[in-house]
Amino acid sequence: MKKTIILVSILFLSSCSAFMIQRYNISVDNVVALKKIGVGNIYVGAFKKQSRFEENCRTMGPVLPPANMTFETYIRKALIDELKFAGIFDEKTPKVILSGMIKQLTFSAASTTLGSWDIGLLVNSSNGKSIYVIEHYEFDSGFSGQTACKQTASAFLPAVQNLIGKLVKSPEFKGLVTP
Repeated sequence: MKKTIILVSILFLSSCSAFMIQRYNISVDNVVALKKIGVGNIYVGAFKKQSRFEENCRTMGPVLPPANMTFETYIRKALIDELKFAGIFDEKTPKVILSGMIKQLTFSAASTTLGSWDIGLLVNSSNGKSIYVIEHYEFDSGFSGQTACKQTASAFLPAVQNLIGKLVKSPEFKGLVTP
């Protein structure tokens, strides 16, 4: 009886695995848009998440950011990386400090053909202005849970690139980063 319980436990635990999101990669379009703004000395403060995020994908296991990051840390770091690459990030003498609140963070991988990420981000500036952007990113899912969850994890990076693109290409963004 003990051997059966141990065997069933091992099989159950081995069927669950984490689906890791890949590290963020810079978007050339976002960097070009940031360079066109013509301002600098921007720092990015804390990013928080408004509500709990259900990270489990089907019954296969959680979708997780890399390197023990949280989702809010991932999005914050992505914005910092874009600002750094554009040459306008300044940690020591910022003129403007941005902070963020993730108001929506959900994914769907239930369909056998289509999955999606929905990310809503409110960015506040130390100058008193704010912008809310939302990204609905669709991707090919999969019939099997393993495939659908891998696709979900893979789709987070381009969803965040699009989210940041909507932020930095917004007509209101220059006002957000101007002291």
